[in-house]
Amino acid sequence: MPKRNVLLLLLITTMSLVAWLARDHGRQARQIGEVLGAIERSYLEPVDADLLEAAAVEGIMAKLDEHSALVAGAARRELEAALDQEFGGVGLELVASAEGIVVHAPLVDGPAWRAGVRAGDVIALIDGVDTHGMSVRDAVGALRGDVGSTVTVGLCRAPSGPGVDGAVPTDDSHMVTLVREIVRTDSVLGDRRRSDGTWEWFVEGEPGIACVRITSCGDRTLAELDTALATIAGAPSLRGLVIDLRSNPGGLLGVAIDVCDRFLDDGVIVSTRRRGAGGGVVVEPRRATPGSTLAGVPIAVLIDGLTASAAEIIAACLQDHARAVIVGSRSFGKGTVQSIIPLSDGRRLLKLTTAEYVRPDETSAQRRGGEPGWGVAPDVGREVDVAGDVRDAHRAWRRRRDMLPETIPNDAASPASAGDLPRSMDRVLARAIDALVSAGADFRGEEEAAGDADEAATAGDAPGPLDGRGG
Repeated sequence: MPKRNVLLLLLITTMSLVAWLARDHGRQARQIGEVLGAIERSYLEPVDADLLEAAAVEGIMAKLDEHSALVAGAARRELEAALDQEFGGVGLELVASAEGIVVHAPLVDGPAWRAGVRAGDVIALIDGVDTHGMSVRDAVGALRGDVGSTVTVGLCRAPSGPGVDGAVPTDDSHMVTLVREIVRTDSVLGDRRRSDGTWEWFVEGEPGIACVRITSCGDRTLAELDTALATIAGAPSLRGLVIDLRSNPGGLLGVAIDVCDRFLDDGVIVSTRRRGAGGGVVVEPRRATPGSTLAGVPIAVLIDGLTASAAEIIAACLQDHARAVIVGSRSFGKGTVQSIIPLSDGRRLLKLTTAEYVRPDETSAQRRGGEPGWGVAPDVGREVDVAGDVRDAHRAWRRRRDMLPETIPNDAASPASAGDLPRSMDRVLARAIDALVSAGADFRGEEEAAGDADEAATAGDAPGPLDGRGG
């Protein structure tokens, strides 16, 4: 047979195989097209074809799991900003109060900061739109926008009022026009903010106890954590480290793996279970690399019901390797991994569940109806459930500690009393500190016992060069 005929036969065979593999998808696509076409031609009222197509895709996604979704518009911008840790905006952290949308804190050296906006200011107008009844999410969306664009904000100033917990507008109201810039958000925070905007990593009133609060797992989280750990490791009297993962919704899988790798020398950090090309199950373990930071320093990890996904990977890994005690309440139980797939229209993303993660102890953290053992549970005796007024008081206290000292409202700016210190205001943190102090004492006891044994061996118990074991 001539060579060109062989090539033609191979081409026909390949095309036939592709057509055979795609036949079901083609049939399904044709049916969806027929339905949309019939609606467009014959439905009683005219219907936007794009809306119908979006509804069809959303209906498909609704048949999957709760974490798979079509992401577009404001939701896409929020997702990208959370993972990238940057967005076009004016640099304001907002909270809702009885007075409306209130500035919790301006980001240091951001557009709003330079314009003199300060904590406690009530945002009354955004580009002429009254914010009364507006949600914080909507206000944030209105303030964000393209870099270089402007937004005009109407402020009601409360120079000596109670601030973020109920600012009182006065006649000192004015308009400020701000130019949006790239605003970068921190995901690794400390115990409290210093006057220069940096973080104090050591817990007030608890000598030698450091604390890093990881609020998400984004693009810059690892670099921020490394900076914090370098400072903490250089402290002369370090007794323990608290890693606070409360309310951390997760983020990037790779970041969670790298965070765990900082504290382990070896072993499986997490495994992912996904569908293989042939339909079988593929399990991919991710292992720690040699070398760890803060070796021998006791660690406590704080979790709650809002600790999810990548944050649960960190807690589970350190728990399974006995590298940390886990304190707080059971985590959310999201044990699946989503891949972000851009669609061809350039406007939408497909967030699709493509894998499940498996803990080092080979169990899943995914919450399933009726099945026990989901999520990450605190160690026995380390359960602390905080609710109601205590939780609200802690959140208000925490907001004040995250503010620059000079921007704290006058009534909250006095030096901390014993009742305002972390041990008194944060029950979960207090339990973790007790665990670290106890673990440190045990560790020192083991070192002392080992030292005594070495001395005894030197005195005559050790094998010498003539007992057949020497060289």
